[in-house]
Amino acid sequence: MKGYLQLSNGESFEGQWHGTPQCTSGEVVFFTGMTGYQEVLSDPSYHGQIVVFAYPLIGNYGINGEDFESIVPQPAGVITCAANETGHHYQSIEPLSALLNKHGIPLISDVDTRSLIKLIRAEGDMKGVLSSSLQHIEQYKEKKGVQGKLVKEVSVQEAETHGKGKYHIVLLDFGYKKSIVEALVENGCKVTIVPFDEKEEVIHKLKPDGLLFSNGPGNPKELAPYMPVYRRLAELYPSFGICLGHQLLALAFGGNTQKLKFGHRGANHPVINLKTNKVAMSSQNHGYVVEEGSLISTGFHVLYKNINDGSVEGMYHDTYPVVTTQFHPEANPGPEDHAHLFCSFLELIREKRSEKIYA
Repeated sequence: MKGYLQLSNGESFEGQWHGTPQCTSGEVVFFTGMTGYQEVLSDPSYHGQIVVFAYPLIGNYGINGEDFESIVPQPAGVITCAANETGHHYQSIEPLSALLNKHGIPLISDVDTRSLIKLIRAEGDMKGVLSSSLQHIEQYKEKKGVQGKLVKEVSVQEAETHGKGKYHIVLLDFGYKKSIVEALVENGCKVTIVPFDEKEEVIHKLKPDGLLFSNGPGNPKELAPYMPVYRRLAELYPSFGICLGHQLLALAFGGNTQKLKFGHRGANHPVINLKTNKVAMSSQNHGYVVEEGSLISTGFHVLYKNINDGSVEGMYHDTYPVVTTQFHPEANPGPEDHAHLFCSFLELIREKRSEKIYA
């Protein structure tokens, strides 16, 4: 069965449709990693997006039961150059196409993904509609309304706790990855995950040693009503912001964010630590960045920068124990060059505890 992608600029791409005939829409973005498609598909930061994989063959090692970052796949649709229908690996429990079909997510293979990605790089991320019928695309565009806030769709509805460690971390969930929680637990933490809009008094009652502002999908400015709360919390507790959490903390303290032309999504982005002058590779997935010039008078200073385009990749505050990274220190998929940042976060907590003891 034929499948079609129609972009908001009028361009169309054709391929092979897998799964139940339907129409769906979303922002069309591309991921450059050679492996890790299962982690990408289950990363809540991709919620509601149509993901184009740059690597030619996707699905060759199937789907296993261990590498999910959330319970269900998150994209609105998937586009590949070629899709393996079998999955040859001893841990594989089902093919890629079977997983997506089970969750009602369309897959289009045999697409000229090279040309599609070149187009996105030239014109930027744009909206697109996937369908097994060209006629249905026009009907769908006429009926489709405005989507709700993406963060609300992926955040937990009530608190849940993991681990029994020495340090109690409250994770504000904007669409967290399982690997972040696992990294904290492995470093001796008890982690309580709360909804992104949890009341301040509830968080205070949990008596956290520190807060983690998680990754997640969408435009950070959609959460503008919550910025005063996020700032008050970050002023009280040692805080670590990752990806969307990094952007939210910048906004909460008076900074600004802007949309990248086509985002950073892949497992091989080089970043430099401005204190040590050392470069390391990072895993990234974001379409927005913090404007460096907007950080004046916020108390934040740039800690990491992207080698390729000079964009802000991390910050630290000069008054409060707050650090952030635009990249993912837990990776999955990607290099583990920045896994030590979880230990650095815990060091901030230990320093804060010492202040209380000697105050």
